[in-house]
Amino acid sequence: MPSAKPTTADQAIAGRAYLLGPLICIEQQEAKAMGKGLDNVRDIYLDGIAGGNIREAVTKNTGHRYTQHSTGVADGVEGFLAFFEPFVQRNPKREIEIVRIFEDGPWVFCNAFQSLNDGAAKWVTMDMFYTDPDGLILEHWDTIAPYVEDTKSGEGMVAGPQEVDTRANTNTTKSLVLEFTKQVLQEGNADKIPAFLSDEIIQHAPMIGAGHAGMAHWLCLDTTGSYEMMFQLIGQGDFALTYGKRYAGGAGIAVFDLYRVDNDKIVEHWMNEEPISPREAWGNSGKF
Repeated sequence: MPSAKPTTADQAIAGRAYLLGPLICIEQQEAKAMGKGLDNVRDIYLDGIAGGNIREAVTKNTGHRYTQHSTGVADGVEGFLAFFEPFVQRNPKREIEIVRIFEDGPWVFCNAFQSLNDGAAKWVTMDMFYTDPDGLILEHWDTIAPYVEDTKSGEGMVAGPQEVDTRANTNTTKSLVLEFTKQVLQEGNADKIPAFLSDEIIQHAPMIGAGHAGMAHWLCLDTTGSYEMMFQLIGQGDFALTYGKRYAGGAGIAVFDLYRVDNDKIVEHWMNEEPISPREAWGNSGKF
């Protein structure tokens, strides 16, 4: 459950002041019933996209606006339908598994695995939603990446614990991840990796090798580039998620990093990234 201590918005704004990320407008809202946002996100994925009930799902699970940041999907209910109704027709066999999901106040995170048309295409998505006091979806960000069978570390891209340990202190988890993002990912201080990562770190990011050495090597690659900004930080219990932008090879990359923390160290890491398309291909206001 979200802590009654300083809010995610407060912490994220403090982090962005250092990371030079944009401040997004946080709509004021009263506390919503726990779990409603989770239920609505599950429904739009499982009943809407997997089940094919696109119009009903998007209509009942979104609020007075639906601002979209998914590449090629326009804002609003009609924008969602214009993209997903043809998607359902093109992909008559849709198997979608929500691998892990959690909430932090009005924010909901969802990690899903999609197998289309008997495995002809396999995708991993990470989604972040902003909801109203009734849990209705108002805004959506995502990255979509091909499922990689053979990762650098040998660990499965979506493998690992699925349930949140709500006994863990959310603020402590997020604070550790914030400092790792600043000191290691943005500043490139590979020598500080042992201060943040467990010696037994389980690495699920497909392009990062095992252990501290795998992370240090990845940081030096031209394809990794620079971590320009952290747009948002949310978490629950032992899980924390960042959404940010890297810049490599002359292009922007939208990236979600998911972390699991135990005993004041990051013990598990997942990453899902998507190249940022040229502006003319966005169909909305962009990935951020």
